[in-house]
Amino acid sequence: MEDAWRAIGLHDDPTLEELFAADPGRVEKLTGRIAWGAGEAETGIRFDWSKTHLEDDLLADFEALAQACDFDGKRTALLSGKQVNVTEGRAATHTAQRGTGDEADVEEAQALHARMRMLVEAIHQGALGDVNHLIHIGIGGSALGPALAVDALTRDLKLVDVHVVSNIDGLAMEQAFAACDPKTTLIAVASKTFTTIETMTNAASALKWLGDNGVSDPHGRVVALTASPEKAVDWGVDETRVLPFPESVGGRYSLWSSIGFPVALAVGWEDFAAMLEGAEAVDTHFAQADGRANLPLRAAFADQYYSRIRGCQTRACFAYDERLALLPDYLQQLEMESNGKGVTASGNAIDAPTAPITWGGVGTDAQHAVFQLLHQGTHLIPVDFVASIAPGDELDPAHHRILLTNCFAQGAALMAGGNMAADGKDPARAFPGNRPSATILCDDIDAATLGALIAFHEHRTFANAVLMGINPFDQFGVELGKQMAKKIEAGGETFDASTQALLAAAGLS
Repeated sequence: MEDAWRAIGLHDDPTLEELFAADPGRVEKLTGRIAWGAGEAETGIRFDWSKTHLEDDLLADFEALAQACDFDGKRTALLSGKQVNVTEGRAATHTAQRGTGDEADVEEAQALHARMRMLVEAIHQGALGDVNHLIHIGIGGSALGPALAVDALTRDLKLVDVHVVSNIDGLAMEQAFAACDPKTTLIAVASKTFTTIETMTNAASALKWLGDNGVSDPHGRVVALTASPEKAVDWGVDETRVLPFPESVGGRYSLWSSIGFPVALAVGWEDFAAMLEGAEAVDTHFAQADGRANLPLRAAFADQYYSRIRGCQTRACFAYDERLALLPDYLQQLEMESNGKGVTASGNAIDAPTAPITWGGVGTDAQHAVFQLLHQGTHLIPVDFVASIAPGDELDPAHHRILLTNCFAQGAALMAGGNMAADGKDPARAFPGNRPSATILCDDIDAATLGALIAFHEHRTFANAVLMGINPFDQFGVELGKQMAKKIEAGGETFDASTQALLAAAGLS
């Protein structure tokens, strides 16, 4: 691998405009499409990486790196249910939830989906009485995925009004309570272990709220989404309302499992199934395409070039579609919790950058906030633009036309640069250009497209991990702070002088 990285580092550094001038076929070479459906029903996503510094020779060296890292073997291991989470000794079977994986894993997923579908449809048919609201309680992947999907897919229609609560700050729960009628509200408790302190504390408050407002059997209004069903039953949830998912499905990869219950309840099973189908289309592409033709791997080539070779510490994602407002938040956890590591999968220290800081926002709002730095600041920041050809609104088409023209103009401006002064000589009005961006252009934002978008980024994250030699499926970095919090709560321990002073100032010691 060292030889492959050395070869990558020896490349010249032509500008983006020079790369376009040298290769008239550049756009076609660096643009791909993943689609599903047939005939007039076909829809999909266009992935354009031509405004990055990838070029033929550099791509060839990255392909050599992927071969040296045994990308093909690791991809096969992931998609066949082998043990890829080496530190925790288990597989990562989220693709089996979509139909790609070991046969036994896929069968188990289908059986658990059938169980969830029966409950969802029973609720819609009134088996639990009138249900107008769901308060979904989780944290991390148990909340970010459902929040993104519900927000993206319920702009036009919702069968049940879903409120996702993750923060232990009581204001978050109170806000959900204020929006819901306790007599027509269900509570979903999403926790892999059913011991997560934030989630279980919020769940206890939700039960008290139900009881205080005349619900005679609060536990009878709870649905548990967990990999520890026995703990949910011990907590008081009837086993008919426990929706399990496998231990091998990680939290930030769990939207496809019973963690997707609030999505199915909000939009109906048909749309939830379409989300799975869109993700499966990306799984199929990821499994079958090789080298630079593999779009998630190609994206990872660019990611690694900018973080490791060009020293970029961040990567930005801007969704030019209000339906995808929560996508940057979702990607923050997916990418930084997966690849924010300091050691390889074998436990050796890494002497190069790993995951960049993922951040972003919504266009066109972000143009009037952070784009000043993108265009004229001293940081080089690769940017992903995400947009939809079809609008999400029914207003004057001028709205969507202006939205898309702004999106495409930003990428063009980042690349071209220039000087806005009349004489072209004012340094304050100068733009250096040669700043990279990629564009992900969806035909529309529907359930299948959302599933495909998320699956693309899952596989991109995995591909990056393979190229860096790390394990993307553990997350021990989130545990140390939790352990400290438990020690503070228990009392009897002394911490550093600053922490002791803060505890005293807050009346906690």
